[in-house]
Amino acid sequence: MSNRSGLLRTLGVAALYTLPLAFLALFYAYPLAGILRASFASLGPDGWRQAAADTLLQGSVWHLIWFTTWQAALSTLLAVAAGLPMAYVFAAYSFRFKSLLHALLTIPFVMPTVVVASAFLALLGRNGLLNQGLEQLLGEAAPQIDMEHTLALILLAHVFFNVSVIIRSVGGFWSTLNPHLAEAAAVLGARPFQRFRLVTLPLLAPSLLASSLLVFLFCFTSFGVILILGGPTFATLEVEIYRQAVDYFNLPAAAILTLVQMVFTFTIMLGYTRLQTAASRQLRQSHTGSRVRTPTTARQKLTIFLAVGATMTGLLAPLAALAWRSVSLGGELTLRYYAALGENPRQSAFFVPPIAAVGNSLLYAAATLLLSLPLGLIAAYMLARPRWRWAAILEPLLLLPLGTSAVTLGFGFIVALGPLRTSLLLVPIAHTLIALPFVVRTMLPSLRSLDRRLHEAAASLGASPLRVWRFVDAPLLWRPLLVAAAFAFAISLGEFGATLLIAQPDRPTMPMVIYRALGQPGQINYGQALAMSTLLMMVTAGVLLIIEQFRLDESEEF
Repeated sequence: MSNRSGLLRTLGVAALYTLPLAFLALFYAYPLAGILRASFASLGPDGWRQAAADTLLQGSVWHLIWFTTWQAALSTLLAVAAGLPMAYVFAAYSFRFKSLLHALLTIPFVMPTVVVASAFLALLGRNGLLNQGLEQLLGEAAPQIDMEHTLALILLAHVFFNVSVIIRSVGGFWSTLNPHLAEAAAVLGARPFQRFRLVTLPLLAPSLLASSLLVFLFCFTSFGVILILGGPTFATLEVEIYRQAVDYFNLPAAAILTLVQMVFTFTIMLGYTRLQTAASRQLRQSHTGSRVRTPTTARQKLTIFLAVGATMTGLLAPLAALAWRSVSLGGELTLRYYAALGENPRQSAFFVPPIAAVGNSLLYAAATLLLSLPLGLIAAYMLARPRWRWAAILEPLLLLPLGTSAVTLGFGFIVALGPLRTSLLLVPIAHTLIALPFVVRTMLPSLRSLDRRLHEAAASLGASPLRVWRFVDAPLLWRPLLVAAAFAFAISLGEFGATLLIAQPDRPTMPMVIYRALGQPGQINYGQALAMSTLLMMVTAGVLLIIEQFRLDESEEF
């Protein structure tokens, strides 16, 4: 009887573990294969080889790959340089409003690209607040600062998006390092820079390299920032895939470029997961005492003030400019653009008042949470199994949707998932593909740190696996579960690329309404875009404040 019970238990666990794999196979691999098949079907058995050769032998393609790579590398270096001082402050000191600052720093990461592009144009564009302020201050002699369609603006936007990854990941890991090592080096006469270079930096290396690879991936696959802020001058692989598929309808070329991007993405993810595993292993060796202390000297207080002031100014200035212009566009303080969100001037069956998008976004986000949380938890349990040889390959596979072209996946959904084309579930499914890696990465460190002896003790007392989870794991995991749920919710609210292709016209999301309004002429449309962007920013901030309330004490990764 016990053998039969053990067999049923094993089969039940195996069935659970197949759920996230089946989800990825059905809603990621199958649509991707469908669009690749549709792209090459008209070329014949040997035509795809010729198409691949024609595409990859072009000098412009290699120039495209080179630009995609070096701008991502430069953006990553700038994000690390901007994030490390603040990571140190969060790791070393305790001060007022620290949790609030953590939440505010994460807002840019989950903001839609259309909102961020609008924010930077509102601040640094030809008619932005900076130029308006200089004109009022200096009159007609004021210099005209024009950063539209420049590489500098692209790099600023990438740093804006990704600096919080460095701050939270490296800062959280930094705070867990054993402080006695640096203290011992100080006793031996090492100066502060020597202690950092010889003691702290080697210990930080796995976390720093892992978070840098993640930032590199986000910049490598950048779409909205390049498309909107770069204009016709700059293009990454992701932008070129979009242009080949949508503008030229050259699906074979788009499919070949997608495969090239996926090779890069999988390689990056493989390195990221291995480095993150090394960081998690090192985390278990920390800390006998806490690094966090209350600042007492004037130098420490000045360090905190400068780091917080510079970081928050850089991150919040574009968003503050966006919010200000939503109530001051046209030169006077007004709420008429917010009031216009409830109007439906066209009275069309396929056009709804913009405010309806708020309810749609919240509905899609709730459905995404219900899908991504159980799937991500199961996948994290699977990856956390000790000595499981397939984890090294499966983990980057689970993260692969992050680096796949949203345009390609959107077309794949349309081509391959015929019965679901008109279903409201299609949008939450697409959002789940994007949110799932974040749920897995949020839960995995906590699962890897669980003491397996607790499981063994409960099992020896006759507890079933379900009771072990209920009374051992659940009390230890409820906080990271809430953080993962909040992340999934916020990511769904801000998702734009895939949603634009697959959402029904009469069921728009908030990012879709913003994009539509930005594409329409007239001040009222631009004002509505600013107002909706501000609302989305406020909702996202509320969700991230929830994350901070339940975030584990500085120990979980981003």
